[in-house]
Amino acid sequence: MSFSDLAQELTLRKQQSLYRQRSVLASPQQPEVVLDGKPFLAFCSNDYLGLANHPDVVDALQRAANEFGVGGGASHLVNGHSHHHHALEEALAEFTGRPRVLLFSTGYMANLGVVNALLDKRDAVFQDRLNHASLLDAGLLSGARFQRYQHNDVAQLAARLARSDARRKLVVTDGVFSMDGDVAPLPALCHAAQEAQAWVMVDDAHGFGCLGQSGGGVAEHFQLTEEQVPVLVGTLGKGFGTAGAFVAGSEVLIETLIQFARTYIYTTSMPPAVAAATCKSLELLQKESWRREHLNALIERFRAGAQQLGFTLMDSQTPIQPIVVGDADKALKMSEQLKAQGIYISAIRPPTVPAGSARLRVTLSAAHTEAQVDRLLAALESVR
Repeated sequence: MSFSDLAQELTLRKQQSLYRQRSVLASPQQPEVVLDGKPFLAFCSNDYLGLANHPDVVDALQRAANEFGVGGGASHLVNGHSHHHHALEEALAEFTGRPRVLLFSTGYMANLGVVNALLDKRDAVFQDRLNHASLLDAGLLSGARFQRYQHNDVAQLAARLARSDARRKLVVTDGVFSMDGDVAPLPALCHAAQEAQAWVMVDDAHGFGCLGQSGGGVAEHFQLTEEQVPVLVGTLGKGFGTAGAFVAGSEVLIETLIQFARTYIYTTSMPPAVAAATCKSLELLQKESWRREHLNALIERFRAGAQQLGFTLMDSQTPIQPIVVGDADKALKMSEQLKAQGIYISAIRPPTVPAGSARLRVTLSAAHTEAQVDRLLAALESVR
């Protein structure tokens, strides 16, 4: 069997400036990194609070690794559920204000597991058109009637909910949209769902740590209850600076996932040391509010400077600050020009974003300084 047709598709992707390539990181996650042997000032990490390389988090991981080793060894339902996992679930439940939390190995697996545990062909799922790929895949794989509504269009969602006679109806949205940086209009979405007796599931991967007075994400930001947002998903590899994911909700929801979520049942637990490290990062996330304050100041500084330079920014008050270029080839060339100046920002192109909306996805971190943001602005001016 020949792979010649696959080779042709790869060649076409290169010609369209859509080919993806990996760089090799030779340093911790921090503003100044070494990629492919060269130093860069990076603005493309999701380590929003600068916790991925925090010495206390690293120390917690090392101590737990000395105690428990590295691998989880088995699934949570066999003998892979350590007391570090259990302690993290209890801490996250208190943090989110939900009765229970369930850990997953990745955010992708959490989303697949939840939607497929709750829905089947008798049901309907309603998703924002710009939802993360994991949410869209989860909806398609569930067998439920899959409907997408225009980005943040509550009226269109309400109309589609009203026409549905499905057994169960699930409204699914990102809390903060990963490529645009804007926040879902959750109060209005929740009201529309309640009117139609539908559940709401929010993937707040990019909101936790950044939004809310204590970093509790969009639910805290909008002061939404468990009744309004019964299914709350978060990832640990962004604001928390570690790895894995969790689902927060009621006793019934969590027990349902333990019984029916295949991506939970049939996979090895995350390393216990990662859970221990996350307990420490959760503590820092809540205690060190200066991280959010500094991050918000950097966001304002960047937006003011970029607008002064004539760049059109998207409606985002989060660390995700996309500069939409449009053409994929142009975005790629701008990224390469910035790399030549020692600034690393990835060019995000289709199919990650819609055709014609290729962009430089600038992400800011509490670990950045004002001087580093000013250096970024100066480099952007030179490639404008």
